[in-house]
Amino acid sequence: MEFALGFDDYAAIDSKLTDTDRLLRTGYPGDSGTRQPVHTVYVPADRYQPSLPGDWGREALAAVERAGGMGALCAALGVNDDVGTLVGAKLTTEPIEDLRLDFEDGYGNRPDDEEDADAARAAIAVARAVRDGIAPPFIGIRFKCFEEPTRRRALRTLDLFVGGLLAEGPLPEGLVLTLPKVSTVAQVEAMVFACQRLEAVHGLPSGRLRFEVQMETPQLILAADGTVPVAQLLHRAEGRVSALHYGTYDYSDSLQIAAAYQSMEHPAADYAKQVMQVAVAGTGVRLSDGSTNILPVGSDDQVSAAWALHARLVRRSLERGYYQGWDLHPAQLPSRFIATYAFYREGLSAAATRLRNYVHRIESSILDEPATARALARFVHRGVLCGAVTEAEVNELAGISLPDLEALAHPRKLPETAENI
Repeated sequence: MEFALGFDDYAAIDSKLTDTDRLLRTGYPGDSGTRQPVHTVYVPADRYQPSLPGDWGREALAAVERAGGMGALCAALGVNDDVGTLVGAKLTTEPIEDLRLDFEDGYGNRPDDEEDADAARAAIAVARAVRDGIAPPFIGIRFKCFEEPTRRRALRTLDLFVGGLLAEGPLPEGLVLTLPKVSTVAQVEAMVFACQRLEAVHGLPSGRLRFEVQMETPQLILAADGTVPVAQLLHRAEGRVSALHYGTYDYSDSLQIAAAYQSMEHPAADYAKQVMQVAVAGTGVRLSDGSTNILPVGSDDQVSAAWALHARLVRRSLERGYYQGWDLHPAQLPSRFIATYAFYREGLSAAATRLRNYVHRIESSILDEPATARALARFVHRGVLCGAVTEAEVNELAGISLPDLEALAHPRKLPETAENI
């Protein structure tokens, strides 16, 4: 058989697609498969103490007991009791997965000497918590935004906090820095520059400092020139953006949505989050939904209604591919974990059965292709990472090991060699 295309043609096409190959290789590496926290808890920076996560866990359990116990709360939320057992253990051992010491909205504007002192104290307290093994797996600060009135204050707090941590020892593995109210790509590039300078001054490896971008302004969704900056900034940040977090109330306010209708499920919120979701697809950047300000406090009826709303919103986010959100009060922890664990446990049997059929080539009424198998494996793997599913259950129900599950969920791309570049 003779071919019309020869090696010279292949080389010409390779040459035309060099930039595309580079973009796909570097700009879209895929998800790393590492743990993503199911929530971020925000507390004013000056109120943080290393004991705070444990205190929140005890307050959360006390709120559940006042409501009749974990079984009663699960029943009220339409969830099986087995979830309640897991959540009770979670609130005892790791009530907060990701903690953000807030120097922005939750802290306010204060004299420089006061914020300087609080930034220094925060660094010492976080370092101590990490040393003592009582810090959440992910912890860090949200400093002020890079708009002109607060820019230097933001950089000063960031500088003091990072320097203070390093004075106490190595940076925590789960360190998270949050840049809020981003409105232009230039602000992200400025943050990249700040990270580079801090690394150079402190002798840190290049790329050690990464940060989250809070999506709180419509200018990130649609710029004055008609472009979509939220997509651009991911590829102009030199791999330093770790996540995009949706800010429910700042974004809603910027669109002049009436306060009574500001919500994570407003159509404007859904549109913004869908744009974010498309922008991060394949990049490895994680997504987080926002928060609800309806807290489980007050009368029994108010608490029950707030729990039901929070659990429903958490479930809604999970179903839409947003696996993280914000929590603002200890009593939101039970509904967060109940809704999250129920999501994975309710879908476990069907997903594991389909995985078993796919991996072991068992005929069934559903013909799953590789892309669907990856989605099934990612679902189960996320359930394992957050504590909703055990390794033993994966072995029993899906008939595969945890390493094989991870490999199926997050297949690694070929290494960069002369043969495949």
